[in-house]
Amino acid sequence: MRGTTLLALLALVLLYLVSGALVFRALEQPHEQQAQRELGVVREKFLRAHPCVSEQELGFFIKEVADALGGGADPETNSTSNSSRSAWDLGSAFFFSGTIITTIGYGNAALHTDAGRLFCIFYALVGIPLFGMLLAGVGDRLGSSLRRGIGHIEAIFLKWRVPPELVRALSAMLFLLVGCLLFVLTPTLVFCYMEEWSKLEAIYFVIVTLTTVGFGDYVAGADPKQESPAYQPLVWFWILLGLAYFASVLTTIGNWLRAVSRRTRAEMGGLTAQAASWTGTVTARVTQRAGPGAPPPPPEKERPLLPPPPCPTQPAGRPRSPAPPEKAKAESPSPPPASALDYPSENLAFIDESSDTQSERERGRARPRVPRGRRRANPPRRPARPRGPRDLGVPA
Repeated sequence: MRGTTLLALLALVLLYLVSGALVFRALEQPHEQQAQRELGVVREKFLRAHPCVSEQELGFFIKEVADALGGGADPETNSTSNSSRSAWDLGSAFFFSGTIITTIGYGNAALHTDAGRLFCIFYALVGIPLFGMLLAGVGDRLGSSLRRGIGHIEAIFLKWRVPPELVRALSAMLFLLVGCLLFVLTPTLVFCYMEEWSKLEAIYFVIVTLTTVGFGDYVAGADPKQESPAYQPLVWFWILLGLAYFASVLTTIGNWLRAVSRRTRAEMGGLTAQAASWTGTVTARVTQRAGPGAPPPPPEKERPLLPPPPCPTQPAGRPRSPAPPEKAKAESPSPPPASALDYPSENLAFIDESSDTQSERERGRARPRVPRGRRRANPPRRPARPRGPRDLGVPA
């Protein structure tokens, strides 16, 4: 990435952060001030109703309660109640471990012992890469299954003579709609029923969870009313499938961008080749029309030519008989006319093929092949010429 592009992207992200900060400040700061005023009113009412309690003792008591709540204590239970509810039972501990390796980290439950914090360091270093591999595999299988199901619907659309571009757009929209229906809308309705949340609170929790933001203000199963030990593990498996779906969506978008980039490069290469072919054709036509007196066109890049095929050797004692002109014309074909090619390798391949073919033809004409196991028939001998007196050395 170029330096100017990186600086522009950094400026865009900073501008986005500043705009988000201004919006959140305008929306949330009045609510915070109102809550602080209400807390002051409640404190004054308590002090007036209980004059024996000083303001310092009340402040110390509030601090202790806040620390206890942060440690996972339930204010609705006390030492005299027989409630067996714990924030670290097996289901809650399983869910907490899942929030570590998925990097969500709600923050509603935290570690308060040194041994637990030390174990969490090594547990996260091993579990996060392991979960990443699992997420990649599940996302691949899930995306393949969804695309296979959508492929059958695409086949139906193609049978109905729907244009392929429209089919691609419909399949992409269907892929997103099916995923949102399974992993966003359905869990929203389930959380509305199980947690007694509003629809906005439920979809807020779903989006915050699947984007691994995890504020912790809304956590499924954190309510003491949920006494089922299998509820939070089932929520974790939903998180696994939802994250895998989002990973497959991101992978599909990346593959689509790579395909578009590859197709664009191929089209630009085709346009470059067509432009080169058109330039060569125009140059050849201009040269032919200008005649022999016109200056030659600028030379192109020289291409290496292969050496001609070797001629068959003949014995030194026998003189080489000149070939008839007609036969020589027939055996030496005229070279093919030059044509504009897109790639130099095509021209070289044509030269190799033509030279090999011509040498094979010459060898076939010079000496026909004789099948094995048969002897070549002796050529008929010419009749002996009668000897005259000159041949015998007698003077006439």
